[in-house]
Amino acid sequence: MERPLPSRAAARRRIALACMTVVLVIGAAESARWTRSARAAAAPSALPSLVPGRVTLSELSQSLIPMPRNTPSAHASAMAPLPGDRMLAFWWAGSRESGPDVKVYASQWHNGKWGEPWEVASRDSLGKALGFGVRRIGNPVAWTGPDGRIHLYVVATGLGGWAASRVAHLVSPDEGASFAMKRVLPMSPLFNTSVLVRTNAVGLVDGGWWLPVYFELGIKYPMLMAFGPDGEPTGMARIGARTTTLQPAIVPVSGTEARAWMRDASDERRVQHAYSRDGGASWEDLPPLALNNENTSMAVLRLENGDFLMLHNHIRDGGSARSLLRLSLSRDGQTWRTVADVASGGAGAEFSYPTMQLVGRELHVTYTHQRQAIAHHRYRISIGENI
Repeated sequence: MERPLPSRAAARRRIALACMTVVLVIGAAESARWTRSARAAAAPSALPSLVPGRVTLSELSQSLIPMPRNTPSAHASAMAPLPGDRMLAFWWAGSRESGPDVKVYASQWHNGKWGEPWEVASRDSLGKALGFGVRRIGNPVAWTGPDGRIHLYVVATGLGGWAASRVAHLVSPDEGASFAMKRVLPMSPLFNTSVLVRTNAVGLVDGGWWLPVYFELGIKYPMLMAFGPDGEPTGMARIGARTTTLQPAIVPVSGTEARAWMRDASDERRVQHAYSRDGGASWEDLPPLALNNENTSMAVLRLENGDFLMLHNHIRDGGSARSLLRLSLSRDGQTWRTVADVASGGAGAEFSYPTMQLVGRELHVTYTHQRQAIAHHRYRISIGENI
């Protein structure tokens, strides 16, 4: 029997009211997220003094980090320094991206070589620690705190794809030999999902740090989460107003200024750029760079002479989006010149997801090598020297 028209109208009103309620709740949650922006403001650790001179890079070595057995696929490396010019590298490896056997591994750089890898996290270990099923794990990012503890941030999903990700925060008191779960990062008061990590953390004057993060569900936008010296979150800020950028590489310029360069998921296909004048509390979008970006991640840091160094993918004739990995230098952060091509191949080759760490006068670079291993290059940095 057909329902009376008044009942249908009432049902429509209830549905409309429910939809409006959902929208209001989501809006309130997003407003609550961004009320924490002021607490993200901090004094970033800028260079104490500049060393004048032109930068020259000389390659010292290149190698592949030892892989665990029976893991044909590897991706998304990160590094964290240790005392005594040592370093840890982290990455995920398994049969394929999103595979059930994917795990996060680590290796230590010591006495000029990488040691054998060990397992740091898996779906089972994260799921047990978090109390819910983990379907896939992804990008790791690491930071060495002022007390020597290693903070490891790992992307993990329950249901759905990467857009349903949360970020697990693990801590090691023993230089990466073991990790304990600390929390899922509190990124949103509502769903607390669709957030990922990829790029290096940034040190602050007080011993805390900024962790670059990004939102990816329909739209994409970059953020930073601020942590105190004790590793507790203190605030969060959105980077710029664009909705097609992700994976921010953040670099301090002074005690109040910072720059960020982002992967571009729009049709513009250029490296995107943003600027903060108030210690990261607010950010304004700057014009995109002339550098091409075909939706690929990059790494940026600042050298002793004040120059910015970027490790990024570039496309040349006969190549593809990730087949050429290039080092470029800039004085102003807007105009860049090529320094060296780190790795290159034909169309379909992949040298991607780069990261960099400075250890004294040495630059360490790691990146995904053909989705099969993690490559490591080491460079001597000379400033104003005749070599």
